[in-house]
Amino acid sequence: MSTETIQPEDMKWLEKGVFGITWSDGHQGVYPIRYLRLHCPCAACTDEWTGELKLKPDDVPMLIMLKDIQPVGHYALRLVWSDGHDTGLYTFGQLRRMCQCDVCQPDKDPTADKKASRRLL
Repeated sequence: MSTETIQPEDMKWLEKGVFGITWSDGHQGVYPIRYLRLHCPCAACTDEWTGELKLKPDDVPMLIMLKDIQPVGHYALRLVWSDGHDTGLYTFGQLRRMCQCDVCQPDKDPTADKKASRRLL
């Protein structure tokens, strides 16, 4: 099953600041909220041609909250943030590839403290 045909089946908070999506292929996706905000796919945050992130970590408050999630057709989610940003459409394929779980991000340093993991920022 390609990431373009996978659909979210359930969404829930896994812990404070970490959102989870259960995908139609059974995968349990893990998405730290600040990571999602820092990787917003909109044209203001990500260069449309190169994919380079224009948004810098200092531009996003350490305490960022997800205020709302709105479905966009059968292909994306619009995330509404506490900093007022709401123009990013996260396609299901993009979200699936952005998963930060240990299976999707195996190069996590096993000696690092979980909360200090480099894959979360």
